[in-house]
Amino acid sequence: MDTLKHKCFLEELLFWTIKYEFPQKMVTFLLNMLPDQDYKITFTKTFVQHYAFIMKTLMKSQESDTMSNRIVHISVQLFSNEELARHVTEECQLLDVMVTVLLYMMESCLIRSELQDEENSHHVVVNCGEALLKNNTYWPLVSDFINILSHQSVAKRFLEDHSLLMLWMSFVSFFQGMNLNKRELNEHVEFESQTYYAAFAAELEACAQPMWGLLTHCKVKETQEYTKTVVRYCLEALQVWFDNIGFVDEPAPNQVTFHLPLHRYYAMFLSKAVKCQGLDLDSLLPDQEMLMKIMVHPLQIQVSLSEIHSNMWVRNGLQIKGQAMTYVQSHFCNSMIDPDIYLLQVCASRLDPDYFISSVFERFKVVDLLTMASQHQNTVLDSEQERPMLEGALTFLVILCSLRIHLGMADDEILRAEMVSQLCMNDRTHSSLLDLIPENPNPKSGIVPGSCSFEDMLSAVADFKAPVFEPGGSMQQGMYTPKAKVWEKEFDPIMVILRTVYRRDVQSAMDRYAAFLKHSGNVAGNPWPPYKERTPLHGCYKGLIRLLHCKTLHIVIFTLLYKIWMDHPNMSEHVLCMVLYLIELGLDNQVHDEEDEEPCIEEHCHDSWFPGTSLLSNLHHVINFVRVRVPESAPEVRREPPPSTSTEGSPPSQHSRRLSGNWRENLREAQLFSLVAERRRKFQEIINSSNREAAAAPVTRPKSSSARWLPPGTSQHLAASAAAAAAASAPQLVTEILEVRESMLSLLVKLHQKLSARGTATLSVAGLEGADPGTVAHGDGLTAIQRILAKAAARSRLSRRCIQDLCGNACPPVPPKKNSPADKKSMDKEERRQRARERQQKLLAEFASRQKSFMETAMDVESPDADPGMDLEACDLAEEVLYDCVICGQSGPSTEDRPTGLVVLLQASSVLGHRCRSDEPKRLPTSDEEHIYPEDTCGAASDVRLSLMQRDFKDSSCLQSVSIGWDGGVYVQTCGHTLHIDCHKSYMESLRNDQVLQGFSVDKGEFTCPLCRQFANSVLPCRPGRGSEVGAWHVPSTKPMHVLVKEVEDLQDQMAIFPVSSTTESNLTKEMESVIKDIKNTTQKKYMDFGKNPGSPDNDFLFMYSVARSNLELELVHRGGNLCCGGASAAAKRSCLNQLFHVLAMHMRLYSIDSAYNPWNRLTQLTHSRDEYYDEERPEVPMLFRDVPSLLIIFILTMPQPLRKEHFICVVKVLYTLQYTQALAALSIKFSPEERQAWSTSGAIKKSMPNANKSWEALLSHVIGEMSKGKSIYDTQSEEVSMLCSSVWSPQSIEFSLQQYCLPFLRLSSLLQHHLYGDILAGCQVEEEFSMLALSLGLLAPAAQAGNPVSSAAFLEWAVSPFSLLPQWCAEVTGLPETQVEQTVTLMAQDPRWAAPRLLQLPENYNTIFQYYHRKACTSCTKGPKDPALCLVCGAFVCLKGLCCKQQGICECVLHSQHCGAATGIFLLINASVIIIIRGHRFCLWGSVYLDAHGEEDRDLRRGKPLFLCAERYRVLEQQWVAHTFDHINKRWGPHYNGL
Repeated sequence: MDTLKHKCFLEELLFWTIKYEFPQKMVTFLLNMLPDQDYKITFTKTFVQHYAFIMKTLMKSQESDTMSNRIVHISVQLFSNEELARHVTEECQLLDVMVTVLLYMMESCLIRSELQDEENSHHVVVNCGEALLKNNTYWPLVSDFINILSHQSVAKRFLEDHSLLMLWMSFVSFFQGMNLNKRELNEHVEFESQTYYAAFAAELEACAQPMWGLLTHCKVKETQEYTKTVVRYCLEALQVWFDNIGFVDEPAPNQVTFHLPLHRYYAMFLSKAVKCQGLDLDSLLPDQEMLMKIMVHPLQIQVSLSEIHSNMWVRNGLQIKGQAMTYVQSHFCNSMIDPDIYLLQVCASRLDPDYFISSVFERFKVVDLLTMASQHQNTVLDSEQERPMLEGALTFLVILCSLRIHLGMADDEILRAEMVSQLCMNDRTHSSLLDLIPENPNPKSGIVPGSCSFEDMLSAVADFKAPVFEPGGSMQQGMYTPKAKVWEKEFDPIMVILRTVYRRDVQSAMDRYAAFLKHSGNVAGNPWPPYKERTPLHGCYKGLIRLLHCKTLHIVIFTLLYKIWMDHPNMSEHVLCMVLYLIELGLDNQVHDEEDEEPCIEEHCHDSWFPGTSLLSNLHHVINFVRVRVPESAPEVRREPPPSTSTEGSPPSQHSRRLSGNWRENLREAQLFSLVAERRRKFQEIINSSNREAAAAPVTRPKSSSARWLPPGTSQHLAASAAAAAAASAPQLVTEILEVRESMLSLLVKLHQKLSARGTATLSVAGLEGADPGTVAHGDGLTAIQRILAKAAARSRLSRRCIQDLCGNACPPVPPKKNSPADKKSMDKEERRQRARERQQKLLAEFASRQKSFMETAMDVESPDADPGMDLEACDLAEEVLYDCVICGQSGPSTEDRPTGLVVLLQASSVLGHRCRSDEPKRLPTSDEEHIYPEDTCGAASDVRLSLMQRDFKDSSCLQSVSIGWDGGVYVQTCGHTLHIDCHKSYMESLRNDQVLQGFSVDKGEFTCPLCRQFANSVLPCRPGRGSEVGAWHVPSTKPMHVLVKEVEDLQDQMAIFPVSSTTESNLTKEMESVIKDIKNTTQKKYMDFGKNPGSPDNDFLFMYSVARSNLELELVHRGGNLCCGGASAAAKRSCLNQLFHVLAMHMRLYSIDSAYNPWNRLTQLTHSRDEYYDEERPEVPMLFRDVPSLLIIFILTMPQPLRKEHFICVVKVLYTLQYTQALAALSIKFSPEERQAWSTSGAIKKSMPNANKSWEALLSHVIGEMSKGKSIYDTQSEEVSMLCSSVWSPQSIEFSLQQYCLPFLRLSSLLQHHLYGDILAGCQVEEEFSMLALSLGLLAPAAQAGNPVSSAAFLEWAVSPFSLLPQWCAEVTGLPETQVEQTVTLMAQDPRWAAPRLLQLPENYNTIFQYYHRKACTSCTKGPKDPALCLVCGAFVCLKGLCCKQQGICECVLHSQHCGAATGIFLLINASVIIIIRGHRFCLWGSVYLDAHGEEDRDLRRGKPLFLCAERYRVLEQQWVAHTFDHINKRWGPHYNGL
């Protein structure tokens, strides 16, 4: 192995390949020739020949990771072929080479073990701090070894070769006891070493994985010999190890290692031998002395787990907790804790049970606690550690006696139990469940060894909860939750305790269990962990049951029951729970080799407490007196000598005896008749030097400050001399006799009485026997005690009789001394607890009601704070509206000097601009043939319309004829909370000085509402309370139309006379100006300047009224696009239109409309001088081209506020006539020439009718007549239109078409009326919407509605005769030059209806998107982007973080979000399947809308599962986009610095 002699070119080539650390090209070259069989064999032999050289190069390599991958790349192709592997094993001694190489490799980093005997240990272990272990450098070689052991022929050869096995055992023993932890007792450790990662990885990969590989070949009877051989060598290696570390019988204190691979090899081969090969367990076990040694270290680990959780290792830092967690973690548990527990179970089944139990309590350091005295001294534990350690010891015993993983459970049962325990802790996703079920270390295939697959088992025990979206915004994934029957029958808290990495998971499982019971109505109150029946034990392990039937355990149980009954310190509910669990296990698992009922007493020695070992008979055995050692100050100390009658109640055998001076014999020893001495005696017996006196002499452990922690050299338990020496400084211990006169049964009955809160529940044997087993399975401590008593009564006549007697005369406990205040305290404790509980309930109820009232005010849709327009009756009485400031808490009106404002969020929005005509969303293109055309969106159409107008008409007129803000409009929303504006300023100042990193930018004015924490960035001032005109302001008008028209005109003229100067000074106007500035800063410049000269007043005017328009339109969208549902909506909560209108109106006062150009005159008067109209170079925009809702908003905003309702309705009526005329004109263009002719003729007849001005036929005919004067208008589009409208127009379809055309205007008017005047929006059917809105707007007197469908023309109310007015409006259009005919038609045929905004329709399968866009090239650099992304609003393909598309330092996604969504972007990241949201300068990860079959996300496509569209999530995303709630719902925002 040392010298390499090359005989051919291939060997030379491989040598240099290794020397240069496997260059990729060489690896590829050498592998490419493998198909040639001769080459393959020769190459494999050469590879084996160079194996040691590979190892040496690997250890020196700087890039060991890369090299490791390349080595495995080659070796996996050579060694995965069984034929080849066997051939090389035979010819080149592959196994010898591998084991030797591994051994040699590990020998390079050995250190002396400090376990047990630090000075003289001969054992060496690997040093986990070495790079070799820290960097996992060994893994390629170990992986090759595991690979070849997977071939049966090779593995058999390995198992047959004894020298190899011995070599391998010595390799494994290098890891035995590595990474030793020493408990820090004084100082906190300075440097927390992280070597434990390396240690756990090394044991798993280098020891456990090869072990599992070998175990797969030891499954059948024929392979018995192999198992025997391995077991023999394991035991030999263990014996050598014990000798080397100098182990005798006690482990060194304050040390623990989690790494015992030799123990685990031994345990796993034992388990396989019994389970699969039918071997007799005893034939594989060593002698008792060896078993005692073997159990010490695994037991030490279980103790250390308890110590770590009791904070005894806290000075060792966090890493020790990390080790305890890794030891039980799902990837390690079946190679670590499971074999350890199994080994302890084997030892327990073969060793003397009293010895085993006393060892456990001694190791757990709680022997001192197990005294009947109320006070004791513990030399090794602090008092706060006693309880957790006692709980740990009892829990360990319960696990030991009830766990059946290696003791008889089938693989399917194990899988089921594992799955149930994980699901009970928490609902789990499919992938996390796969990860949490301990691997049977065959690679994960979803199939766990056994007959049952993972999926079948999962569907048997769990229900699937589909992915939902929680209101808080957190995305839930598809989860599996336990079925009800699983909670009822299979929930096993013991398995949960064994498998929890975090202790909180045990509590979580119990909480979920309690919630289930509460929900199903089985149990009220606080349920205890349920008791679960166990799988029967395999015959070999029957000895384990003896643990439950040994006197030592019964003494412990009796002592603990007594202590709990007497309320001694450090007892807990968990202690009682575990004690009862042990009793119940004992009752369910009887030892059948002795008589149950009446054991013969004579043979048993009298120093013990109980006559026999059977739990059933010991339950009713009465113990009268107990001798205890207590400090002199203890309440038990009596001042007079013990009475001579103390033995009266003793068992019958003692009656014949004389009371000799040595009365000690007849008393029960207290301190577990000194467990320690008992254990020593057992150990001595085995070494054949029996010393019976040791049992009698009690070893007391006085507490002394000097000998508090023993020096490591001395034994952990004080010898007699040490005791004598320490006694001087310690308080004196005296022996006292305690009168008990109780049996376990009587204590159980008394505890039952104590638990049932002042004895309300009564016990009777009949009641116990008649109980339904189903109801007894779940419940609290009472149920558990009842269940035990019922079982005892059913199984033993004597117990039944005892229970009958006891139930008759149960009484509360008598404390030892009445006059001590401490006892009085304990008597009152229960009462105080009760009172505290009542107080707590009261407080909680009060808190809940406060919370509820807060929620009501915060969420109230129409709260007066949120909208002063509401609740007018109240307003009529109260002069002013009062606002609550959420910062200073004061309530008061908003005044000029100290204005109050609404907390608002201003954001630019292009949602309206992305609306289309069609209700169907556009499809995302997934092939080169598909495209998205952006021209048909609302934003694009309005841009075209404005530019067409600006080409031919006067600019200032154009800017009043349309609304902008479809793209980049400003949306204002509020959370409804108000604050003083000066309070807000100081709040912002404090935020600015706050050093804590916030998710928002205070410099940009961003903050969170001080009350509800909703994101905001401005404050909208509320106008001061209303004056006296409120009453008159709302009265329905009786004035005739022409009077109102004149009044409106006067009001508009008044506008210019407003005293601007006087108002500029007040704080209120300053704030209003500042909000206007905020609104302007919210959107980009390009969305504000549409005029020929940017920044002009006209432009500003257009932008301002468009803000109002955008907010009205958006609220309409949020209400579902119509007002059918009426009432308030979710959007209304966020709406602050009333205040916004007021602020905008204040601002609009700065502009006056020149009366000559006032559209009002052209709407309501006949202008005779046609000539002046064409004076200028460009005409004004014809009335028929103007956007009617825009005119409505302009009129309302430019008239003095507050506006009387009669004037508002007058404006609506006048504008309705214009809207109706536009509808008729647009309709007439759609007709074919014949239809136009026909309708013109039929309508002409109606003109002479009395109400011709309310008949659409007459008006339509008139419009057609007037428009025909400009011949070309109807001619241009005839061919296009005829294609559009092949259908024939009926009166019904015309009426419907006219209503649809006018509906958008009516909706906006109603909404505006609702916000300005607080009118209620009544709900209705979709088909009644038109007439309902017309009614609410006062276009028709309510009396006129006779129930039959109303014609849309009936609502018309003309200020001037339509037959005079219409020609004037039509002439403006027909008078235009011939050249503009095309534009004219486009402008006239514009349809005001738009569908709701939608995101793109995505394909069902994610693979469709991935395949097309993953390969798509970037438009700038024509390469495939590293992180491609898709805009879900418009379908644009962009580069995330791509430098190629960066412009002025801004990356493409951010740029696109500004162009497409006015700084809001929704992008799907192709390579990660997640969606990111960009909002202004921040971004957040939203989650994924594509989930796998189990409802889980696959972020970054790591798991590679097929993903499918989750329609529910996509709908939520769309809803958040439309409702502009990204800022409120998603909490995790971060700045993107333009880098996305």
